[in-house]
Amino acid sequence: MLLLGLTGSIATGKSTVSSLLSHPPYSLPVVDADLLARKVVEPGTAGYNAIVRYFGSTTPDLLLPPSDPSSAPNSSSSKGRPLNRPALGRRVFGTSEDRIRDRKVLNGIVHPAVRKEMYKRMVWAYLRGHWAVVLDVPLLFESGWERYCGTILVVAVSDPATQMRRLRERDSHLSEEDARNRVLSQGDVREKARRVVRRGSGRGVVIWNDGGKDDLKRDVDRMMEELRRSSPKWWSWLLWACPPLAGMVGLISWWRMRKAQLQWEEEKRREKAKL
Repeated sequence: MLLLGLTGSIATGKSTVSSLLSHPPYSLPVVDADLLARKVVEPGTAGYNAIVRYFGSTTPDLLLPPSDPSSAPNSSSSKGRPLNRPALGRRVFGTSEDRIRDRKVLNGIVHPAVRKEMYKRMVWAYLRGHWAVVLDVPLLFESGWERYCGTILVVAVSDPATQMRRLRERDSHLSEEDARNRVLSQGDVREKARRVVRRGSGRGVVIWNDGGKDDLKRDVDRMMEELRRSSPKWWSWLLWACPPLAGMVGLISWWRMRKAQLQWEEEKRREKAKL
């Protein structure tokens, strides 16, 4: 089963591509890291409790206000009030040292729980005989998922101003500073595009989403046609029917992608050393 990594940055169109891949004619299962990240911090979970312990004393609006007493109680009322995600975002998004520190703490709470849920869903997709599964991970490179993906698709925009405009149109409650902090927190998407191209043909694909939705759909269709040619149905069924072969192919792919990852990181270290 092909692990198709899908990443980009906020407001570049990644969610639109994810939706296209999950519907006909592709109907691929999508493991959405953002959705899982919400699930693992619902009231009553270990992640929720850890976040409240660390951020609660210094973030007065960390939890949403109590619901109207006249309204029907919700399923999480006995486990605590839900997190106020915009307030938590303001606390961790940014480039200052304290924001970076707090973001690392939050990631250390959320990421392990998300990875566990992702593994469960990937195994389930394999058992159901899917030829590929989409791993929708905004911080795919930063979280180490790069080495597991046979192919990575980066959805990018060439102009940062386009990204900022789309984000503020989508989330009108964000100030310009809040929007800029969120964009910066996910890294330069153009850098991600350069990185994925280094993986080689068929292993790294960039879709530049500077136009409209029709242009984006055409690019996705062309990408999937090329990807399907490189992974024909007979090969997918052979790997599904022979788990030892699938395991061996997976290990070879992991080794190649790990090598590409280390080469990129070494080049970046050398560039920093020259500055």
